Amino acid sequence: MPYDAFLLVSFGGPEGPEDVVPFLENVTRGRGIPRERLAEVGEHYYRFGGVSPINQQCRDLLAAVGEDFAANGVDLPLYWGNRNWDPYLTDTVAKMRDDGVRHAVAFVTSAYSSISSCRQYLDDIARAREAAGPDAPVIDKLRPFYDHPGFIEPLAEHTRAALAELPEGVRDRARLVFTAHSIPISMARSSGPQGGAYERQLAEAARLVAERVDGGAHPYELVYQSRSGPPQVPWLEPDVLDRLTALNAEGTPAVVLVPVGFVSDHMEVKFDLDVEARELAEKLGMPLSRAAAPGTHPEFVRMVRRLILERDGGERLALGTLPPHPEVCPVDCCRIGR
Repeated sequence: MPYDAFLLVSFGGPEGPEDVVPFLENVTRGRGIPRERLAEVGEHYYRFGGVSPINQQCRDLLAAVGEDFAANGVDLPLYWGNRNWDPYLTDTVAKMRDDGVRHAVAFVTSAYSSISSCRQYLDDIARAREAAGPDAPVIDKLRPFYDHPGFIEPLAEHTRAALAELPEGVRDRARLVFTAHSIPISMARSSGPQGGAYERQLAEAARLVAERVDGGAHPYELVYQSRSGPPQVPWLEPDVLDRLTALNAEGTPAVVLVPVGFVSDHMEVKFDLDVEARELAEKLGMPLSRAAAPGTHPEFVRMVRRLILERDGGERLALGTLPPHPEVCPVDCCRIGR
């Protein structure tokens, strides 16, 4: 293996009430987001004590990856850096430099191709390396893994578990509603080497999961959540709340929400689905359950090691029919206005 370190790269989140506003300012810097919108989103965090689940989820994933490495003879020191909160990626890369790391492999907590879920992380890594100076380690980012069995199988297992939580009388007729973070259409259309990869990859992942749940017996669809942009800018639709209202009007007996766009149950899953969507479903009188994200499922943890071996010339494990994503993203990949 050509690597001498493993780097987990994630979004970051506040770990106390005093962190919420500075964190949101980091996230939105330069984007002209109104202060009232920051205050609105801040209330989501305050509802959970001002603590985002994502940092602890990263700690849990890093610990699980370390155990898997040790059990399988992979001797790599583990590092973790965030885009928007401590530990910041720039500080982590500087520490890697000081520790003598020369060539690291990076796993980003996003399965898909888009500006925000892939390209921005590549840019983050590049800026962190530039800040670390000429002795900064080379850092290879692992490919998007939306089609890897280590991502699909845990989601299918968790979806079956969520179905079992529904009342027996509606369980067999429940609809699977896959959710992902909405992004501006201009961003979605420019995502990936051929453009539009974000939507195609999400649709493929949803299909692969649905096929593995009771042999594909349940109808399913893909919707979006967590829109945060100005109303005059078109974003991917339909919105999950709008769609739940429509499904209820159409007579859908029950729904299972599957957060196919996420790898862990962080704030956007906990608030948008477990609070807002659940409250709406209760108001509508429609039974609803929510599948867990992959999190630290053993197959998901093993996937990380398998992706590293794949990058080093090992077997590529991929499901579905989409063309394989390149191991190394082109320099203009996922940029608006290509």
